[in-house]
Amino acid sequence: MKLYFAPRTRATRPRWLLEELEIPYELVKLDLSKQEHRTSAYLALHPFGEVPVLVDGEVTLFESPAICLYLADRYPEKRLAPPPASSERGPYLQWLLFAEVTLEPLVLEHYRNAQLSDENKADLSTQLARLDAVLTVIDTRLGGREFIVGAAFTAADVVLASILHLANTVKLLERHPRLVDYVLRQTRRPAIRRAVSG
Repeated sequence: MKLYFAPRTRATRPRWLLEELEIPYELVKLDLSKQEHRTSAYLALHPFGEVPVLVDGEVTLFESPAICLYLADRYPEKRLAPPPASSERGPYLQWLLFAEVTLEPLVLEHYRNAQLSDENKADLSTQLARLDAVLTVIDTRLGGREFIVGAAFTAADVVLASILHLANTVKLLERHPRLVDYVLRQTRRPAIRRAVSG
């Protein structure tokens, strides 16, 4: 099992999940500033030269949510995904993909805008209203819950907490203290500490 990785990218999500699984894997760090992701060998693994890529025997995957779904299902004994026949399986898939497809683009738009100088910042007030509506949906779902689905941590929490963590760094969760608490709970887990340690 080999994970191609660069810090502070979506590759942190599958690395976090691999640490939760506590299975052996090889971490291949790519230095994006040196264009190590643009080599012909790497482009053969990912056509756009992005991270992450997971290689597991004859299986090669890119896209962090796909890798997370694959890994959680690959090791069912670790219980990081509800079984296919479980009543929690549908909600698990829904919330993981909701985080990736609906939440993340809004968060990234605000994150990128926050990196710009004041004179170059865009007016994102319309997008902020949409983001707040999306955060409210998640906030409501987490009412009285420690995890987004069921009574245990799953790959859906990996994806959701990582995106909400980014939102929190640019102060997008100030109106949602329950989401801040959720992020803090998940990012205190030993596996994520290992995943970002080096």
